[in-house]
Amino acid sequence: MRCGAPISVTSGWSFRNLGEFLHQLASGVALGGVYAIMALALVMIYQATQLINFAQGEMAMFSTYFAWKLIDLGEPYWLAFFATVAISFVGGVVIERLIVRPFANAPILASVIVFIGLSLIFNSLAGWLYGYSVQSFDSPFTSKPWFGAGYMSAHESGSIIVTLAVLALVYAFFRFTPLGLAMRAAAQNPVSSRLVGIRVGWMLAIGWGLAAAIGSIAGMMAAPIVYLDPNMMGGVLLYAFAGAVLGGIDNPFGAAIGGFAVGVLGNLVGAYVVGSEVKLSVALAIIIAVLVWRPSGLFGRRLVARV
Repeated sequence: MRCGAPISVTSGWSFRNLGEFLHQLASGVALGGVYAIMALALVMIYQATQLINFAQGEMAMFSTYFAWKLIDLGEPYWLAFFATVAISFVGGVVIERLIVRPFANAPILASVIVFIGLSLIFNSLAGWLYGYSVQSFDSPFTSKPWFGAGYMSAHESGSIIVTLAVLALVYAFFRFTPLGLAMRAAAQNPVSSRLVGIRVGWMLAIGWGLAAAIGSIAGMMAAPIVYLDPNMMGGVLLYAFAGAVLGGIDNPFGAAIGGFAVGVLGNLVGAYVVGSEVKLSVALAIIIAVLVWRPSGLFGRRLVARV
């Protein structure tokens, strides 16, 4: 008995810590799904413009408020979800045509200022319309954990499924549809695309629309976790950017994988190394490390120019 007691105590301690580790791992995967969707939206804009849309998070936040308002008016969640995705697509196209297009040939700094200005406008507009108090955003998934073990909430499980569905649809769109192939061609070689009759300008506008729609999904999946307020997507955007840099800023699905990796790494490092208070610094450390040691990312293309 004396020999068995320490074994049983140690075994209990190990299983308890294993359960905590699995919970952190599962939560990291769920958060990583949100970062993956947002990273995909960032990369879609970057491929077409070679610029990072700093307003992507605020656009997603504003779309999430639109869904919240529809749900508050009594509309079913999934009706509000798809209506928000559709409205966000139209809004992205309008923003590209009316605001971004006039600066197509402007210096890079002018475009960056436009993106920052858009971010501030959406943030202020959301605060003016809805206030700055934190709102709850209900999840469409049941409150009981799907797998019974309690390592992952129902919303986390559902958000992973939504993320995988979005990635599959985006892959099928760009791989098998004529419009998707035309958008890929316009992003990679706009001059040649124009010569074969592709309307490059409209391809760019549709790309903005898709990025806005995808970003709205990220916002609606993040809101039940981080709650809804005008500043809710600031940290999410930073993690998504870290994921895009890690996976490859010119590789959509590499960026998505990077988003999952950043979600898991951020959760584990935040829980076991630096603490949740400074967990956001993990994203900054990833960005700096990748830019120093592998600027093209894990799956990005290395461009070699002969001089």
